[in-house]
Amino acid sequence: MVRHRTHSIEFKRQVAQEYLSSETLHGLAKRHDVTRNLIRVWVRKYEEGAFDGDARAADLIQEYEARIAPPSAIMTARSSPRASGRKRGGRTKGLRRSGTPMVQGERGRPGPARRRHRSR
Repeated sequence: MVRHRTHSIEFKRQVAQEYLSSETLHGLAKRHDVTRNLIRVWVRKYEEGAFDGDARAADLIQEYEARIAPPSAIMTARSSPRASGRKRGGRTKGLRRSGTPMVQGERGRPGPARRRHRSR
């Protein structure tokens, strides 16, 4: 499965500037591990000035988040119960309520494949 990455505006701007300073498209794509078409899109947006507004918006968001809650109050992904694979009830996936592991193919309740329909 393809993993979609997000790149910062500064990174996109840097790659676009490198391309415009006569760097080869193939060399940039290989060095930064991005596709050539993605670099073309970034260069077009850079020339249109689209990254300028995005950079200002990103700065405003960080400023507002800092005003709303101090960094110590923001819950990190590692401390969230969902990130560790646990459900809200505290059970981990693949365990029964008693804490013993489920056998392969066993589910908590019968699914559609296990239900039997009455024949008429």
